[in-house]
Amino acid sequence: MRTFRPIWTVEEMGLPYEHFPIGPRTGETQTDEYTRLNPKQKVPYMKDGEVKLSESVAISRYLIDQYGSPDTLQLQATVEMRAKEDEWVCYIYGEIDETSLYVMRRHGDLPAIYGEAPQAVDASKVYAEKHLQVVSDYMEGREFVLGDRLGLADIILVSCLDWAVFYNFELSAPLWDYRARLREREAYQRAYKANYGDGP
Repeated sequence: MRTFRPIWTVEEMGLPYEHFPIGPRTGETQTDEYTRLNPKQKVPYMKDGEVKLSESVAISRYLIDQYGSPDTLQLQATVEMRAKEDEWVCYIYGEIDETSLYVMRRHGDLPAIYGEAPQAVDASKVYAEKHLQVVSDYMEGREFVLGDRLGLADIILVSCLDWAVFYNFELSAPLWDYRARLREREAYQRAYKANYGDGP
């Protein structure tokens, strides 16, 4: 899911890019060649001229700041609005992605690597449900997380909602409708195909 975010970002902005699909558990990130590029041995990783970045939020933020315009992804014009967008990005990524869904992945999908921890998986699901409710209450009647057009917070949120649906969470009506509407975007569909192929 994390590799999907920067791909959706470039698709929304109509940027040319070259995609090198690498699976995180295929061993490709452990090669000497990849490790020279990214010593963290993680995906996603981006190279734009002399700029080299990992981490999906950092890559997406860079792309928006470097190449975005008011006609593509939302650019926050004031310090206060930029801070508000970062607040939502940090909250969604920190509480729903890292603290909840990724814990479920580590100890539910990958116990051979990270160990079995059914209590951690169950607690993470409850924690995710709590914060999804917070987001749902906020999104009631809203078209986007902030303002009147797609922004980085939307890309992070929809990617987490996709992940939650894959893990059989029951989304509230506001979140389900919001996700369904944004998934209809042509850029989303191109990015989904590029990232997942014919996957889930």
